[in-house]
Amino acid sequence: MMMNRRSMLGMTAAGAAALAMPRIPAWAQDGKKIPIGLQLYSVRNDFAKDPDATLKAVADMGIQGVEFAGYGKYANDPAGLRKKLDELGLKACGTHVGANSFMGDAQKKTIEFHKTIGCSLLICPGDGRIMNAEKAKEFAEAFSKAAEQLKPEGMACGFHNHDAEFKIGEGEKTWIDLFLERTSPDVFVQLDFGHALFAGVDCAALVRGKAKGRVRSCHVKGRLPRGTQGKLPFVGQDTGDWKSILTACYEVGGTDWFTLEQEDYPNGRPPLDCVKISLEGLKKVLADMGK
Repeated sequence: MMMNRRSMLGMTAAGAAALAMPRIPAWAQDGKKIPIGLQLYSVRNDFAKDPDATLKAVADMGIQGVEFAGYGKYANDPAGLRKKLDELGLKACGTHVGANSFMGDAQKKTIEFHKTIGCSLLICPGDGRIMNAEKAKEFAEAFSKAAEQLKPEGMACGFHNHDAEFKIGEGEKTWIDLFLERTSPDVFVQLDFGHALFAGVDCAALVRGKAKGRVRSCHVKGRLPRGTQGKLPFVGQDTGDWKSILTACYEVGGTDWFTLEQEDYPNGRPPLDCVKISLEGLKKVLADMGK
C-alpha cells in the first residue's frame, strides 16, 4: 500500500500528539477503586470487650471490610458472625491465622469456617520457619501445596511480613525474596508497608518488581523508623510516600484491599479515634490520586 506525503505527515502529527498526552494508568481507565478494610488488631481491646459495638463503629466510619485477628465471642459461631457482618454491610476482607490452620488435617475446618463468614484470604501473620535456613524451603513448599488445595474452594493463602523478613537470608537475597521465589504464583504476600518502610524498603519498587501481581492485600500503616522526629504514626503524618506506594498497587493490579492498621495510640488516644485519623489520611492520599 502506497502512502502519499500528506497521509504520512498526518500520521506523524498524530503520533507526536499521542506522545505528548499523559499516559492513563490501567486503573484510571477501568475506574476500579480498591476498597478500604481495617485489621481489627487496630482495635483489639475494644473488639475483645464488645465485638458488635466495635464492628458497628468501624462500619459507621465508612470502612468496607474487616480483617480478623481472632474472633472473640464468634470463635465458634461463624453463622452468627456472618449475620452481623451482613447487617452492618461489612465484608470479611481477610483473616490472620497460623499457617498450620490451612494445611493438613486442620484445613477442612478452616475452609468451612471462613466460607461461612465470606472470607477468602487466609493470611499467616508471621512464622519463624520462613527465616530458618533448614525449614524455609519445606515451609514454602507447604504453602504452595495449600494454595493449590484452596484454589478450587475460591480461597487463597498468603504471608504477612514484619521487618525481619527483609534481612538477608541466603546469598544476597532477603527471606521474603526467597519465599516469593520458592512459592507458586497462587501464594500471595500481604505486604505490611509500615514494617517494610521501617526496614528501609522501597515499597513501590517491591510492588512493581519481585512481588508484582502477588499483593492481593496490604497493610497501610504508619510506623516510624527509629530516631524520627516531628512525625506521628498516622497515615499521612508519618514518613511513608503513600501516593507512590498505592499508585504502584493500582498500576500493577491484583490488589483486592487496602487494609488499614493502627498499632500505636499516641498520647493514650482511644484506638477508634486513632483509626479515624489514619483513615482520613488514607482517604486524602486516595483523593489526591483521583481515587
